[in-house]
Amino acid sequence: MEWRDQGLIIGVRRHGETSAIVELFTSERGRHTGLVRGGRSRKMQPLLQLGNSVHAHWHSRLDEHLGTYNLEMSRSRAALLMESPTSLHGLQWLCQLLRLSSEREPHPVLYQTAMIVAEHLSDAATCGALMARFELGFLSELGFGLALEECAVTGSNQALNFVSPKTGRAVCDEAAEPYKARLLPLPKFLVDTTFAVEHDDLTKAFALTCFFLERNIFGPRAQAIPDARGAFVSGALEKMAENSLTHPQQNVF
Repeated sequence: MEWRDQGLIIGVRRHGETSAIVELFTSERGRHTGLVRGGRSRKMQPLLQLGNSVHAHWHSRLDEHLGTYNLEMSRSRAALLMESPTSLHGLQWLCQLLRLSSEREPHPVLYQTAMIVAEHLSDAATCGALMARFELGFLSELGFGLALEECAVTGSNQALNFVSPKTGRAVCDEAAEPYKARLLPLPKFLVDTTFAVEHDDLTKAFALTCFFLERNIFGPRAQAIPDARGAFVSGALEKMAENSLTHPQQNVF
């Protein structure tokens, strides 16, 4: 059994005296683990870093076995991301999310968006909004997508500024009026990338995705949302405040 694919390194752990077990998020096979012989050598250390993209060749006697990886670097970004605490926390959070996906289950759209986020984590002007959109997409890929295209009450697609925490569906201003205190704000940039991303919008976006991540992903696993997310969110919001970002977010999706 063997295959070749592109992958993002999302996990590395020691195995024995000289080897490492490497977890990739791949283009065609989703999250997939394999053994890298000699993975703890000085030569392999620069390659086996979170956030690097690799050409992967996996082979095994049987498909259900752990198997062995031969890896070649295709994009080295780990060193750059380690230069900033915000980008490093963002990378850790991105990898932690991807490791929650089912093993060996393809998620091609999630792979493509994860690669975009990884590539822009060092860009203070875009990384926050991209991560918020990625969190929204991650919920959808795992079966907990929010319905944000029309109002749950009226069916209108205008003035959709709230989300029901109970159903995950959008609510327009008119229908939301009596219940605003119980609804979650919906920043426009999450559903339309042409809208400018303001500091307050990004704060609301992270609050929205955090609510559903906690309820649907981490809560059922009896886990708290990792500290890396909070550190990234704080850093991204701080950078936005420093840069006084007022122009529309670059549409890189």
